[in-house]
Amino acid sequence: MRRSTDRILTTHVGSLPRPPALLEAMRNGKQGSVEYETELSRAVTEVVKKQVDLGIDVVDDGEFSKPGFRIYADQRLSGYEARRMPRVSVWSGSREALAFPEFYEPEMKAQAGALDRLYDQLTCTGPVAYKGQELVARDIRNLKAAAEAAGAAEAFMPSISPADIAGAQKNEYYASDDEFLFAVADAMHEEYKAIADAGIILQIDDPHLTSHYLKNPEMSMAECQVWAEKQVEAINHALRGIPEDRVRYHTCYGINMGPRVHEMDLGDILDIVLKVNAGAYSFEAANPRHEHEWVLWEGSRLPDGKAIIPGVITHSSVVVEHPELIAQRIVRFASLVGRENVIAGGDCGFGTQASATPEVHPTIVWAKFEAMGKGAALATKQLWG
Repeated sequence: MRRSTDRILTTHVGSLPRPPALLEAMRNGKQGSVEYETELSRAVTEVVKKQVDLGIDVVDDGEFSKPGFRIYADQRLSGYEARRMPRVSVWSGSREALAFPEFYEPEMKAQAGALDRLYDQLTCTGPVAYKGQELVARDIRNLKAAAEAAGAAEAFMPSISPADIAGAQKNEYYASDDEFLFAVADAMHEEYKAIADAGIILQIDDPHLTSHYLKNPEMSMAECQVWAEKQVEAINHALRGIPEDRVRYHTCYGINMGPRVHEMDLGDILDIVLKVNAGAYSFEAANPRHEHEWVLWEGSRLPDGKAIIPGVITHSSVVVEHPELIAQRIVRFASLVGRENVIAGGDCGFGTQASATPEVHPTIVWAKFEAMGKGAALATKQLWG
């Protein structure tokens, strides 16, 4: 993993707005066709070049081949049965929806009026195994070719955490939820290792770790922390044999342009996050709900040899951050953990679900990236002279 040895490097979290042609092919069920594969390769090539042109050093494929976390897991793991279930809002019953019913009411009404619309709920009914070898190999080929053509400094590839998979599915096969979780971890190990072995930085995407508290109001903070410890055990089990300097870990609170009052504070989970066997840690730090948490790094809580990837641009606002503000954020972190241990990043992704309209328009995403590149250049001048 590259470090900021002579300048502040830039990266992001992963998902980017998909081009219309690729979205059309996805929504029309053309995945796997020659037409789709050609469009996917072209889209990855273009988005990697765009990242480099905008000043992003460590690039990815925009997660263009992954329609969303749930569908992506279904495509790459076996042992599941799809069952038709009514749609329920992801915020239903959450601490946020309970505290701000008026704000979430439009979405709740929309979902309530569409209960006859069903979706496939994945239920584990047999042994979990990895079946995505061809898909991950294709993604690796596309990203490596695009990164080389664009002259990118380094490439990373996001992969979903065991907690996100197990947390979104029902278990009717394994004797316990923990046994199910570690079976998923065993299966995902194959994808993690394939990415790292290909010379690409593996990013574990894990919004579920911090969002579990938000979505389970019946659980106390202490209970959620105990739960989180077990999820980290499963992540490390899945990462076994993979060098830490080939891995970075990302946790966030998902996509929510809402009040966000009841999210878990980083201070409630940081010590647990730092137990993940990764070389760098990516987290939200640019939005008004979490920016103050930079003080948590006072006293050098960062383990030796590790790096942080704080968000210096956010997905929770359409306001484009000023480069001077971005530079201030970077320098603030560098003053606490060392300039070589900071890589500038984003709070979260910008185009996670292919079926949903992005909350941040693509033109604004690219403006944010450009601002981050300029802010990193300003921070470099201050930190290296």
